[in-house]
Amino acid sequence: MKRFTRVLFVLLVWASASLQAAGIAGKRPNIIFIITDDQGYGDVSAHGNPILKTPNLDRLHREGVRFTDFHVSPTCAPTRAALLTGRHEFKNGITHTILERERLALDAVTLPQVLKTAGYTAGIFGKWHLGDEDAYQPEKRGFDEVFIHGGGGIGQHYPGSCGDAPGNIYTSPLIKHNGTFEKTEGYCTDVFFAEATNWMEKVKGKQPFYAHIATNVPHAPLQVRAEDLVRYKDKVPDLEAAKFFGMLANVDDNIGRLLAKLSEWGIEKETLVVFMNDNGGTAGCKVFNAGMRGTKGTPFLGGTRSSSFWRWPGTLTPADARQLAAHIDFLPTLSEIAGAKLNAKVLAQMEGRSLVPLLEKPDAAWPDRTLFTHVGRWEKDVSPESGKYVNCSVRTKDFHLVNTSKKNEQAWMLFDLIPFI
Repeated sequence: MKRFTRVLFVLLVWASASLQAAGIAGKRPNIIFIITDDQGYGDVSAHGNPILKTPNLDRLHREGVRFTDFHVSPTCAPTRAALLTGRHEFKNGITHTILERERLALDAVTLPQVLKTAGYTAGIFGKWHLGDEDAYQPEKRGFDEVFIHGGGGIGQHYPGSCGDAPGNIYTSPLIKHNGTFEKTEGYCTDVFFAEATNWMEKVKGKQPFYAHIATNVPHAPLQVRAEDLVRYKDKVPDLEAAKFFGMLANVDDNIGRLLAKLSEWGIEKETLVVFMNDNGGTAGCKVFNAGMRGTKGTPFLGGTRSSSFWRWPGTLTPADARQLAAHIDFLPTLSEIAGAKLNAKVLAQMEGRSLVPLLEKPDAAWPDRTLFTHVGRWEKDVSPESGKYVNCSVRTKDFHLVNTSKKNEQAWMLFDLIPFI
């Protein structure tokens, strides 16, 4: 009996070690990516916000790996381009959010195209903002299911090709569904999450899926449901902040419903859920900005630091990963987890690193790196050379070199981040 027990113990130890050695690479989970528009790092109660309550985002934070020093671009379209390609937004041809500088280069290989090599199906729900002309649409970039608004936001229109359906508002908007505009019923965030949930229910179990849920909220105009505004209108003196927080409360509710569905379907342990915001904060920064300088549209930490929560029950152990990470790491990471085949073109395109070592062991060694941020947003017919040093920054693990000059002057500020990060 003692010998049997000893042998059983050895086998269990061996099995455990084998599973650990196998790691998460190539495990092919379902992947749900949720990204909000204009929410800041400080607009999460788990990050210390004294007013806003986000219990479901807090749950993602509590139950996942949290990258505490994760950075995106200062504005939205650039971030989305970097996330989906693994390379800096400027190399994707995106230097603005309008003026036809928001169109993702046609030679770029996107994440859903990469995931297809591992047998995934992909759907996008909400904001695209990487080109409204036919050639740039998400169904041409690897997405099988497309349910999006146009332009940079519902109802937004700008000179050139960037625009949404005329007269669109956040309640019951017209949405382009697989090439055809449809009238929806309900608040936009509820509509996007509901459509994403319906699609996931149809495809689950048939093949792994990648669901890209990109809300247009809490971006202005701050069109909030009355029942969500009432949650905060008496808690903050600023009406804009109250609307903003109400919109985020609605997002949080939808995340809660989505997590409940994963549990109901029995696929919670087979599904990786990732949450991020797309740039620095806006209306909520007047209430709380997590001790940071700068907001959306600036190269300071407050303009680029993003929440980055990775929840995969039974696979990822909740912990803080404090290493310097960025949006360009998203595609390499998900590609490795999915076991995708990366051809020479994709390998040459990728500038980021896979975060798999940190997801498996959050305190793993992580070589220092240098990240470059540039706000861009040049006017038409203006040479980028004239704005070379305008609103840009250089970041390493411990230091942040920032220039906010508006005249291309080299007026640099160097910050020691060791006490802060």
